[in-house]
Amino acid sequence: MIKAIFLSNIPDRVSYVYPKETIELLSQIAEADTAVYTKDDILNAPERFSQVRWIFSTWGMPAFKREEIQHIFPKLECVFYGAGSVQGFARPFLACGVRVFSAWAANSVPVAEYTAAQIILANKGFFALSALRSRGICAGEIGAIQGKYPGNYGATVGIIGAGMIGSKVIEMLKAYDLPVKVFDPFLSAKKAQKLGVTTCSLEELFETCTVVSNHLANNPQTREMLTYDHFTRMMPYATFLNTGRGQQVREADLVRILRERPDLTAVLDVTWPEPPEEGHPFYQMENCILTPHIAGSSGQEVHRMARYMVEEFRRMRSGEPCLYEVTEKMLETMA
Repeated sequence: MIKAIFLSNIPDRVSYVYPKETIELLSQIAEADTAVYTKDDILNAPERFSQVRWIFSTWGMPAFKREEIQHIFPKLECVFYGAGSVQGFARPFLACGVRVFSAWAANSVPVAEYTAAQIILANKGFFALSALRSRGICAGEIGAIQGKYPGNYGATVGIIGAGMIGSKVIEMLKAYDLPVKVFDPFLSAKKAQKLGVTTCSLEELFETCTVVSNHLANNPQTREMLTYDHFTRMMPYATFLNTGRGQQVREADLVRILRERPDLTAVLDVTWPEPPEEGHPFYQMENCILTPHIAGSSGQEVHRMARYMVEEFRRMRSGEPCLYEVTEKMLETMA
């Protein structure tokens, strides 16, 4: 009888996120089968999984229909997802009464670290000035431009979305003398006060912040939410940073403003599609910095996500309050 399985349509992602010692631990405390199953494996022999109570997964977690879950996994209690967003698969499981846990908090740590680092660099003019120096531009010309950037004392930073990642970025920026403004309709006055931020409209945020960093939840309401009207309001020599989702930006509008205002910089870790299509203007623009979706967990950082899910499993089994359970209501605002 199999009580727990590892499930992913990209099997090597499981061994990447769950190191050998963690897999061995789960085989002991959860009686997990150490093999990694794909959805095809499940559908080809559904009777084998009728007693499964717990699923451990990560990137590549397949989506199931509600009817499939009820038929194949009648005893299933929980899905432990060792990665971030569960938007692609969670709802049918929740509809069947299966609890879903996500390591979004673990994945938010490296994203926040990456974002804070980019903000500090952006305020120093790192992206534009390093490009000039790499082309052999003389010190005098660089110095004239360098003076346009505010540095990291008193410059106001704008955060769009103060969820898990946005809040971590704000906490990390407390080590600097950087006032922070936030646009987030769901941020309460009490939490804003606790974070030490000023809330404002999206328009004001673009008009008054030297760096604007996007951390919006990814849902239909936020698609192409950031448009030319917002980008045209940006301060001179400001930077737009996106580690959220590419779909939240109307990219043709971003291209337009970057062409019209070479003083602006965009640092994009995400685009839509990803990577941009061949011949996309982003590839030819000196003031557009593309990184290959590296903000999230990578290298040894991914093991943090597995550890979070092991700890959550232990809390669930012992009856302790769980920290990272996802509800249907949460899906309305989560990335």
